[in-house]
Amino acid sequence: MNAQDDVVLIVDDVPDNLAVLHDALDEAGYTVLVALSGEQALQRALQAQPDIVLLDAMMPGMDGFEVARRLKADARTAPIPVVFMTGLTETEHVVAALAAGGVDYVTKPLKPAEVLARMGVHLATARRARQQTQQALQARSALDAFGYASMTVRVGDGRVLWHTPLARTLLQRYGGLGLPVVPAAVQEWMARQHAAVVAGGAGEPPRMALTPVQPAAEGGADGRLLLHLHPPMEEGEAGELLVVMREESGSAAIALLRDAFALTGKEAEVLYWVAQGKINRDIADILGSSPATVKKHLERIHTKLGVETRTAAAASALGRLRQGG
Repeated sequence: MNAQDDVVLIVDDVPDNLAVLHDALDEAGYTVLVALSGEQALQRALQAQPDIVLLDAMMPGMDGFEVARRLKADARTAPIPVVFMTGLTETEHVVAALAAGGVDYVTKPLKPAEVLARMGVHLATARRARQQTQQALQARSALDAFGYASMTVRVGDGRVLWHTPLARTLLQRYGGLGLPVVPAAVQEWMARQHAAVVAGGAGEPPRMALTPVQPAAEGGADGRLLLHLHPPMEEGEAGELLVVMREESGSAAIALLRDAFALTGKEAEVLYWVAQGKINRDIADILGSSPATVKKHLERIHTKLGVETRTAAAASALGRLRQGG
């Protein structure tokens, strides 16, 4: 991208004072827009989405500081770099400009060559930020395409800071909740993991599984959602964790158990739900049978697996499922 692709919005209530700068920008190939007031600047910025704003600090009515604050408060204009133009060089004014969201300031009377040089730096920085954002979005879409939903969660309150589209669907199906917060069970698990890691321990197992809110419902509700928890991120982001989720088909897992242990279809279903930690009464509800029938199936499963306890049967099933097909 070169200057001919960039749009500059100049905001000043006396634009004639900036005639030399306007001409220099035009000769350099920039498209130049002008706003004569704070209100007009906000409208132009929203409509034109300029690549950079040159903003007069002192204007009647809405001054430049308030304009910058409003630009940065709107997600649609927040990424646009703002360079203040001011005749005020006292420290308090410079600090106010930067606190309002400015990335730089130039002093009046303006020197066009200096303004162009500083603009070039900030435009390049903004361009890299846009590219990184686009790459992040493409990466998230790629995760979704391969069935791996992902999200970043703030540990303290379980709030989802960003997520892929698939993550929302899976959380609704398996947690019974929509964003912006994760299900309570997930938040508690993450909090324990984070606390242990911060304390220097190993933490909770980095994986957990959720079964659907209504396992017997239609639409793939025989599966489970596997969550893989990444460790805390770099300093400054220690309270955020990345979670990658993958939906596993219950039908495929049941077929695997059936073939691996020479079970009947119903026995494989019972063993699958035993491995998910369900008690006989819950399994009976899921399969539409009685707890007594589930118990009989489980007795035959013990015999075929060569185990004596429910726990041993579940361990054998989970071990085989981890190995995959």
